[in-house]
Amino acid sequence: MEEYHHGNEGSFNSEEADASIKECIENIIGGVDYNQNLVNKWTASIVEHSLTQLVKQGKPYKYIVTCAVMQKSGAGLHTANSCYWDTAMDGSCTVRWENRTMYCVVSVFAVATA
Repeated sequence: MEEYHHGNEGSFNSEEADASIKECIENIIGGVDYNQNLVNKWTASIVEHSLTQLVKQGKPYKYIVTCAVMQKSGAGLHTANSCYWDTAMDGSCTVRWENRTMYCVVSVFAVATA
């Protein structure tokens, strides 16, 4: 598992976000094998639960959460993002999770409201 952190650590707490997101992923798909028929349900649940946990922290941010689940098949998956924002207050993190049958990549973007 890999984590990528961006932004000022003094503002958006990416470690706290990582922990919340990993917990959401583990609770939803931690013990299951890839199933094409359940991917839409899984991604929606991961995004909703992650967003709920972030909002519960009570920080003055608007959040954007994305999730991709991909079956392990030897194919490549490349993602990128770019943000034009206040680097002193805003931040992002991306969590890459995997098990024996699939990958899950969740990105969080936090934009300060105050």
